[in-house]
Amino acid sequence: QVQLVESGGGLVQTGGSLRLSCAASGHTFNIYAMGWFRQAPGKEREFVAANSWKGGSTYYAEAVKGRFTISKNTAKNTVYLQMIGLNPEDTAVYYCAAGPRLSYYADEYDYWGQGTQVTVSS
Repeated sequence: QVQLVESGGGLVQTGGSLRLSCAASGHTFNIYAMGWFRQAPGKEREFVAANSWKGGSTYYAEAVKGRFTISKNTAKNTVYLQMIGLNPEDTAVYYCAAGPRLSYYADEYDYWGQGTQVTVSS
């Protein structure tokens, strides 16, 4: 089993920045990829970004390219999501996920965090 704990969410104004963190513990040797998804009220969960745990590949959703950056510290078993240029459409609960392959699809990830709320005011 892998446990994921997110932190770093909060309330920011349009144009502001936040950095989310996700710390993994447990059987982390099972992890090949870690990613971020988000879910806004009344909407389906959507892919944000992901990276391979042992390699250099990264994926981004078109809506966040150029504004969000995913990074990792494998020594700390932590993945980060640096978000700049936030706008109200980025308001959502952000979830960290880990799984055996790098993917855009939520059902490819086996482990999920509890989520952290990001609210962007206009």
